[in-house]
Amino acid sequence: MDDRMIMENLLNTAKGACDLYMHGAIESCTPNVRQAFATALNFELGMQEELYSQMQRKGWYAPEQAPQQQTRQLKQKHAPSCPG
Repeated sequence: MDDRMIMENLLNTAKGACDLYMHGAIESCTPNVRQAFATALNFELGMQEELYSQMQRKGWYAPEQAPQQQTRQLKQKHAPSCPG
C-alpha cells in the first residue's frame, strides 16, 4: 500500500466520521450530547481539511471545476423565487 492509497483511506474515513458525527448531533435529544457530537464533528472537519490540503498539494486530489453554464443553471433552479 503506497502513501497515496493510505491518504485516500484516511480521507474517506474522515468523511465517514463527519457524516456520523453530524447525524449524531442532529438526532441527539439533549444539549450535552449534541455539543459532544458537534465538538467531535468540528475536530474531524479540521482533520479532513488537513488531509485534503496535503493530498491536493501532492497532486493526488484535484477536484474538477464545474462548467460555468452548469453553475448558472443550478443557481437559477435553486434560487428562491420572488413574487413580483
